[in-house]
Order: sequence, then C-alpha cells, then structure tokens
Amino acid sequence: MEGISDLVERLRAAGVPVDDSIAEAMSFVEPGDFTDHDTELFLMDRPVPFLVTESGAAKTISAPHMVATLLHHLEIREGQHVLLLGSKGGYLASLLDFMLGPDGAVTIIEPHPEVLRHTSERLELHNSMGLLRALPPDALEGWADFSRRVDRVLVTGAVRGLAPEVESMVEEGGFVLGPFGGPLHQRLLKRERQGDNWMDTDLGGVVFGPMDLAEAERSPLDPYSLAEHLEDLLGLMTEVIEIEEETLDRLEGLILSLRELPTDLPLLNEDSTEDEILEHPVMELLLMEMEWLGPMWPLFGDYMSIEIANPGSPEDDDQDMLGGHEDLVP
Repeated sequence: MEGISDLVERLRAAGVPVDDSIAEAMSFVEPGDFTDHDTELFLMDRPVPFLVTESGAAKTISAPHMVATLLHHLEIREGQHVLLLGSKGGYLASLLDFMLGPDGAVTIIEPHPEVLRHTSERLELHNSMGLLRALPPDALEGWADFSRRVDRVLVTGAVRGLAPEVESMVEEGGFVLGPFGGPLHQRLLKRERQGDNWMDTDLGGVVFGPMDLAEAERSPLDPYSLAEHLEDLLGLMTEVIEIEEETLDRLEGLILSLRELPTDLPLLNEDSTEDEILEHPVMELLLMEMEWLGPMWPLFGDYMSIEIANPGSPEDDDQDMLGGHEDLVP
C-alpha cells in the first residue's frame, strides 16, 4: 500500500515495535476503508477522524505508532479470540482479524449507537479472515451462553476499571491491555489473569479519549465531567508540585460539591445566552470559589496542554518513543 511501507520504516527507525506480522497487516488493511476523512494525517503518524457524531464529537483511528504499540503488546497468536472494547471505526479490528487468521475471532463491543452503526457498515464491506463482529454492550449479558472465552481484551479508550463480566471472560494466562486512569492521563496496563488474581505490568503513560464517546458529548458544565477532570488534574499536579494544604482542601471540597449537584441540570449549547450561562448552577458554584480558584487556572492550563508524539512523521525524524506511548484524541 502506497505510503504505508515508508511509514512503517519511519516507525521502526524511531523505536516503535513493528514486527513483520504487524507490518503485513498494516499493508493489507486500508485505513481509508473505515473513514471518509482524508488519511494523509494517518501517513504523518497522526490520528484521523472516522466519525463526527450528530452532537459534534469526533472519534478517531489512533495514530499508527499507537496502533502498532497496542498490537505489539497484545502478543497475538493465530486462532485466538480478541475482545475489543471500543471500535476505532473497525480499522483496528480488521488488523487483528488479519493477524489472527481464519481460525481467529474478533468481537467488538461498542457503546455508542452511531459509532456501532458506522463500524458495522464498514465491516460489511471488509473481507474478513475469521469471525469479525460488532455488538452493543448488552451482548455481554448472555455471553456465557453462546460465546467462547477470550484470550485478549483490548480497551481502546480511557477507563478507570473493567466490568466484572468482562474480566470473567478472560482465559487463564490471557490478559487485558488498555489505558487505565482519568480523563486527562492514563497508564497503559497489561493485566494478566493468573487464577483469581490479576498481575499488572505498567507499560507507560498515555493520553486517550474516553472509551464511551457519550462522555465527550457532555456539556462543558456537566458537573460530573468537570469533577472527573479536576480530580485527575489534581492527581497530576500533586505529583510534581507542592500545593498548599488549604488549597488542596478547597479543591477536594469543590470536586465533592460538583458531584453532589443534581443530574438533571439544564443543558447549555452554543445558543445559550450569557445570563443562562452565568445562572447555571455549575457556573454559580465556580464563581463563588473564584477568589482562590482564579490563580489556579494558569496552572490547570499548563497541565492540560499535552502534545501528541508522532515518531513516524517524516517531519519528526529525531523523535523516539523512549519507552513511553502517547495518543491524544483531538
């Protein structure tokens, strides 16, 4: 495939683990089959959108360096069954399908209806090697009755943890790979099942968008989403700078107050008036705390400004992975 071979060589030169089986799969599966957007960015080692929902949220195919990194750490063997949480438009599943061969299986669980519909339509046009299907989350409820157990679980978006029913599907010696953490920063963890225990291997820091796109479609003043971001931000900041005890207490109190607000608050959009915004309960709460919160905003901005790594871009020949992985969903 034109452009992919050069991309693979640039990734390898930058230290990204691209073995022959991954390179062959990337050469076989055309990313343009899973998006109507221009794939030039993909060849520059950047994420490319595959869908913009009716609410205006974008969902992307991850940058090639992250795709290759995830496939490397999955340790794929032919004939395995991989459960994919979050579809990435079907591209990642199709790569897995090629690597697993005719006896393999890929099951996608996609929580967002628009993304599920897009993925199913694209997969119908794809000549799969083995079993390749996209299902809604409620398919997990009767899993034990009709499906084989799982050798690998790949989580394609940020999660704090996995549902027990997903963990129970994993075979002995199988593992889960995914970005575990808050909305701003996660650790890429390999969680291997050993009997009733899980052994974690930390593979580095990553930045993924939410696994469920519905989280990205929340109002900017959604109290739960804002609390999640503040909590994650607080954890990042306290690792590297010293924050006064009083300020810590105030931030923790604000996070608690946000979570105690009603869930049926009025929704704001681009047509909302200035009065509607200022009178919104979340805005009123923030304004009440602005005397001490205001000086913190520049710090918040610094910690939320995360640059994506593009080791496979021809413009960034001096980059290397240095053991870490970054993937930012724009």
